[in-house]
Amino acid sequence: MPHPSTTLIIGAGLSGLTAACELAAAGKRVTVLEQEGERNLGGQAFWSFGGLFLVNSPMQRRMGIKDSLELAMQDWMGTAAFDREEDYWPRKWAEAYVTFAATEKYEWLKARGLRYFPVVGWAERGGYGAIGHGNSVPRFHVTWGTGPGVVAPFIQLAQEAVTKGLIDFRFRHRVDELEIINGAVKGVRGSILRASAAVRGAHEPATVTGDFHFEASQVIITAGGIGGNHDLVRANWPSRLGKAPQHLLSGVPQHVDGRMLGISQQAGARIINPDRMWHYTEGIRNWAPIWRQHGIRILPGPSSIWLDGGGKRLPAPLFPGFDTLGTLDYLMHSGYEHSWFILDQPIIKKEFALSGSEQNPDLTNKQWRQVLKRAVGKRATEPVEAFKEKGPDFIVAGGLSEMVDRMNALNNGVPLHYTDIFAQLHARDAQLDNKFCKDAQIMAIRNARQYLGDRLIRTAPPHKILSQTPLIAVKLHILTRKSLGGLATNLDSQVLNADNQPIGGLFAAGEAAGFGGGGMHGYRALEGTFLGGCLFSGRVAGRAAVKG
Repeated sequence: MPHPSTTLIIGAGLSGLTAACELAAAGKRVTVLEQEGERNLGGQAFWSFGGLFLVNSPMQRRMGIKDSLELAMQDWMGTAAFDREEDYWPRKWAEAYVTFAATEKYEWLKARGLRYFPVVGWAERGGYGAIGHGNSVPRFHVTWGTGPGVVAPFIQLAQEAVTKGLIDFRFRHRVDELEIINGAVKGVRGSILRASAAVRGAHEPATVTGDFHFEASQVIITAGGIGGNHDLVRANWPSRLGKAPQHLLSGVPQHVDGRMLGISQQAGARIINPDRMWHYTEGIRNWAPIWRQHGIRILPGPSSIWLDGGGKRLPAPLFPGFDTLGTLDYLMHSGYEHSWFILDQPIIKKEFALSGSEQNPDLTNKQWRQVLKRAVGKRATEPVEAFKEKGPDFIVAGGLSEMVDRMNALNNGVPLHYTDIFAQLHARDAQLDNKFCKDAQIMAIRNARQYLGDRLIRTAPPHKILSQTPLIAVKLHILTRKSLGGLATNLDSQVLNADNQPIGGLFAAGEAAGFGGGGMHGYRALEGTFLGGCLFSGRVAGRAAVKG
């Protein structure tokens, strides 16, 4: 039984670890309850590419990027598009987080040992105007060591606190009930699950071997979102995005099931913005899956030709890497859930990255010699080449006619016509006969190459695709990832009830809280903000719990 003064944290992901470290640093006792085994310490953050949203960082300045708190706030608010009464606290959290990203965040993480790949990435480029969605400048900082590199310092701090008797990890402890009496939390009840030898991320059977009841006057919920529960994703799918997709890939393990959100709601906590979610349209089936329906996201540069499932080129500015939600909206109203990239070897070599720590062993293992190989030769990274060879969604063909024939074999019975696809590619290629053109995607590519980082490693020089051999096609699926809504919290991470009042002693952080407030991203994200949201909200929750 934990000490009576212990704070309970439900979930041992990044936000839970951050909160635990804040409490331990203040000399407070913490018990961390985690339904999965110890191999899953660090949660989803371990699997990530390690991207962090920073504003006016030293890396940006070295790359010649002029950024500021004012510009970042304009981009965030234009992207979030807050428009609901319940967005009061999410807006406050957004303001606090962007300010943190422009001030304390870099030095706070530097003090914990985080370092970054020197080239800053440009995600979610927008394309609708200066005030609308998108990053005006590159802000995506890849952590040296990717996701494990983000998690490692906090695991180390937590383990040091374990030796001091301040943190106690209880793995395979699944919380089934929050005890709330007279408006305040009093403890939790749950089940002890049988230990499992499953590898990280793989399904662990929920065989109950016992139960537990821990009393506590403070509980922090950091149990994640719903991305691994496709039924719940569909149940919350907003009508504005059309009919919920029948086929989904999972970008997260299946234990990311939203279960704790339902338990919290039953106990009186308020959930807001459950219809706001962040799912990717560039998902591919993993040829070596770890969890059920395991998908990987392509992080594309801007040059691939994007066709819907009927073979029609997507309209501007729905180019690769520009507007995730806008592309999802378009596809779900097109009549097709899947789509296609058409590209060639120069594009896949320079512009294809795969999201995930395991898909970037050079960065994850901090091997500079391997990283430098990205800039030379004709081959893409080894993981990308492996997908090109073994991935069920990749087609490599000697010419367009052969490629379209093979695309048809994967196109769910919808015929693609060679003449239509040829006409679109031929017209696009003809726009390269002059240094000026009317094709918005080519103009976007030329604009991207004005940025040194894109020119060096991220954007291929504009060229005629039909003149290349071989040609490559990639079938793309919708890939679940993040919940943008969640438990409503105030700026002290206190969970609010249906009357918008704090539940005594109950806090939430990370994805369970919509990364803060119940949805600090609004409708869209600028990327690099999920890990950062876990860190920031976990820090806030931990410090608030220290104050009691």
